[in-house]
Amino acid sequence: MSEPPSLPLEQAPRRSKFLMALPLIVFAGLAVLFWFRLGDGDPSTIPSALIGHPAPQTPLPPLEGLVSNGKPVPGLDPAAFKGKVSIVNVWASWCVPCHDEAPLLTELGKDTRLQLIGINYKDAPENARRFLGRYGNPFGMVGADANGRAAIEWGVYGVPETFIVGREGKIVYKLVGPITPDNLNGVVKTEIEKALK
Repeated sequence: MSEPPSLPLEQAPRRSKFLMALPLIVFAGLAVLFWFRLGDGDPSTIPSALIGHPAPQTPLPPLEGLVSNGKPVPGLDPAAFKGKVSIVNVWASWCVPCHDEAPLLTELGKDTRLQLIGINYKDAPENARRFLGRYGNPFGMVGADANGRAAIEWGVYGVPETFIVGREGKIVYKLVGPITPDNLNGVVKTEIEKALK
């Protein structure tokens, strides 16, 4: 039996150094790619593949024990998207930015041209009810997404996220991150007005 050919002695250390450096080279390449792809630092600009497509047709049960004006608040019924401009907000009581945006959602809820729909993400019902009791409930419907399946269908990266659904039931805009005074008065209200035309 013949032995496999061996590298000349001067090539063997170079090859082993290259193999040791390969993970570092790959990591550096990925870091540069991410820097250029996400370098603007604004996560709300992450595009959604759902823009222009029908809102997910996933019904959600109501948030257990939530009442408004003495009546139970219904869960999410996808049929409600047809014929009215909807603001769909994915939130949770454990989400710190959700606390900051709650008063702004209450302000949006005063616009009778819109319907506000909440998707309560992986939350304990008593904590979610306490959250809405503290800030007020701007939502006409609150669906409980206990296992996170609906959030996946909506393409949610993390809470909070807000979607604008047009009268035809199609998603026309997505905001990743909380509603703030700046983006509410800038982008969000502009997109709402477009959807209302």
